[in-house]
Amino acid sequence: MPYSLQIGAIRCHIVSDGRQRSDGGGFFGLVPRTLWEPVVAPDTKNRIPSDLRCLLIESEQGLILVDTGQGDKITAKSRGFLGMTDANRRLIGDLAQLGIAPEDVDIVLLTHLHGDHAGGATRFQVGNDPNSDVVPTFPRARYLVQRQELADASFPNERTRGTYFPENWEPLHTAGQLDVVAGDQYLTPSVRTEIIPGHTASLQVVWVENGGESLLFLGDACNWAVHLERLAWVPAFDLDPMISIESKRHLRGEAMRRNALLIFQHDAQVVTGRLQEGKRDPIVQVEIGEAAWRPEDVL
Repeated sequence: MPYSLQIGAIRCHIVSDGRQRSDGGGFFGLVPRTLWEPVVAPDTKNRIPSDLRCLLIESEQGLILVDTGQGDKITAKSRGFLGMTDANRRLIGDLAQLGIAPEDVDIVLLTHLHGDHAGGATRFQVGNDPNSDVVPTFPRARYLVQRQELADASFPNERTRGTYFPENWEPLHTAGQLDVVAGDQYLTPSVRTEIIPGHTASLQVVWVENGGESLLFLGDACNWAVHLERLAWVPAFDLDPMISIESKRHLRGEAMRRNALLIFQHDAQVVTGRLQEGKRDPIVQVEIGEAAWRPEDVL
């Protein structure tokens, strides 16, 4: 279900494209399972639940949607492997609960082009017919993508080939709805992006700042709340782990200074939280959702 938040005069809604199961080792990288298992228990296939949260911002320039989840173009076999929830409990359904139709969205901001973030940017024109054309899901929207990210997605290497799928962005270009940008952007006076490399070279996080209040949509710069407390805990998905660590250190400092409300995109237990001083490192004070672990469990 959607969660609604007020940041100054800006209304925001946390919406979701559902939940899937992902490999625990993927999210926790070199961290031994004996250390990360107290955070979240894996199933018999070593998979852990992973949410596909997105953010809808009622901005001064209209409705801005940040990320689109997996969407419905993936095969039934893949959907079953991922244990994905049914369509009416996912992004379009959450938007409908808010009274928002796809044609109401003005801007779609893609933090990056991995399938679980950009898959819902396009859809089959005819229901779930894979033989039909692929068209933009949000027919009026401008889609914003970083130039470096588009280049990396368009010319993947052996490691990234399985995470980038041209059908998620090429129809946007064909439809004339793809806006390619470079570097940090101000979408409105209250909504801006910041390039945070590590997971990909040009991953962008989103800040909403209004009336002295701040919200930070972390995206894949920090998948789980514990990743922001334990900087050395870096997902195997991140292309440059050492840069990821420094990027998180930077975001942690900025979030502390602004007392920002943090949104965790994939954490199945913590939806939002704020940082507070800890004995050694800042810890996340949960605001929505409850962690199944204590900071001392993972030191």
